[in-house]
Amino acid sequence: MRLWFSAALCAGLCVAPLPFASADAVTAAVAASRPASAAEVATYARTLLADSVPEGGPGIVVLVARGDQVLYRGARGLANIELGVPLTPDQVFRLGSVTKQFAAAGVMKLVEAGKVGLDDPLSKYVKDFPNGDAISVRQLLNHTSGVKSYTGIDGYMHESIRRDLSTRAMIDVFKDLPVDFAPGQGYAYNNSGYVLVGAVIEAASGQRWYDYLDQALFKPLGLKHTRYGDVHALIPGYVGGYTRGDGGNAPMNYLDMSQPHAAGALVSSLDDLLRWNLALHNGQVLKPDSYRAMTTPEGKAREDGYGFGIGKAYAHGYGGWGHGGGIFGFATFLLYLPDGKTTVAVLSNSDSALKDGVNPEGLARRLAAVALGDPYPAVTAVPVDAATLKQAEGVYRKNPQQAWALRVVDGVLTQQRLGGSRIALTPVARDTYAYPNGLSRLQLQRDGQGAVIAMRYFGDGIGESQLTARSDEPLPQP
Repeated sequence: MRLWFSAALCAGLCVAPLPFASADAVTAAVAASRPASAAEVATYARTLLADSVPEGGPGIVVLVARGDQVLYRGARGLANIELGVPLTPDQVFRLGSVTKQFAAAGVMKLVEAGKVGLDDPLSKYVKDFPNGDAISVRQLLNHTSGVKSYTGIDGYMHESIRRDLSTRAMIDVFKDLPVDFAPGQGYAYNNSGYVLVGAVIEAASGQRWYDYLDQALFKPLGLKHTRYGDVHALIPGYVGGYTRGDGGNAPMNYLDMSQPHAAGALVSSLDDLLRWNLALHNGQVLKPDSYRAMTTPEGKAREDGYGFGIGKAYAHGYGGWGHGGGIFGFATFLLYLPDGKTTVAVLSNSDSALKDGVNPEGLARRLAAVALGDPYPAVTAVPVDAATLKQAEGVYRKNPQQAWALRVVDGVLTQQRLGGSRIALTPVARDTYAYPNGLSRLQLQRDGQGAVIAMRYFGDGIGESQLTARSDEPLPQP
């Protein structure tokens, strides 16, 4: 999931809860039809939300559509815990990094108007940015500029993020930081690049970045609830955001929305996101060449499948485009699959996962697969003896910066990104393990003598994969 700064989910159903079985049990019934009916999608969606979202806390709203036919539109959880106000599908949420696709489309509208060139240097729009002559607008849009992301500055998200800053002052926060790499020579998802995208929009249009988007996109498309999430304004329908502290649910941490800027400062609703998806992906926003540029990963962004503000996304083998968002108090995911013109929007008013392995992206992908009549299989553990598990232990290194440790803990194979947290894997077949999200798979690769020499990661469980070789490094201390 792509985030504004970090990454969430949800509880009290708007549609009256029914005594359903687990989501996995419902999946078996849905699998019989292709594509699924609205009734089947609704049954599965209600059950999935009930399985995923505890009662009495923040929640989630969901929309699943086939073209402009809404298959399910519902909510579970509370918009305001203190007052016991339930969530409804009409309410307004912070989008986090789902904002980026709107900002990118805004730039492409300026390209079509001849006011911006994708290969223009940043210096044309931001006069004094270090090495601005070598950084292109294209590189800002696809995260290949090398500019350091301000949200990664140690301690920044605790106090500095509370300040109300102008675009100029925001740029001053990160412009003199050491770069991650020379422009165009690497890929690193970062939010500073989209602050600069906002600055390009402002310089080329003569308007504040969000005022330009309102004039060029929101009003023409009838997006009545999509706007800048100004913390100093009253926003009709806007829900409260929450986080998880030591004592359970707590009010979200404060930030001034001037700082997420064009990287993550918009708010919107389910219905607006459906309208946006259909317009963007069906030729109503951009000319064909512009849309193709926006949705075609290139250069160093190709391996990560990232275009301009949007990336490749999958649901059980069906390819499309999507983006996630995480911002104080909220987590989101918006998915579009050309098959069936399928839209899934998932918006949560909590920035903390409400159950292990549950997040908006995973829910969106499950719902899309069910809508297409090809749901993900249930995760059923198979027995694996201790000696076989032990054979997988080791360090698997992708590059000097990225490596993972496989280790057996209490009879369970676990994976840990070095420097990160440990997750338990579930064996589902010989040398094949499921991740906690139930969607992704890890497959061990063996040589002719049966020794484990690599691991292959399938983010969607099938299809495209990433191979990481086992190294000779010793396992680090747990």
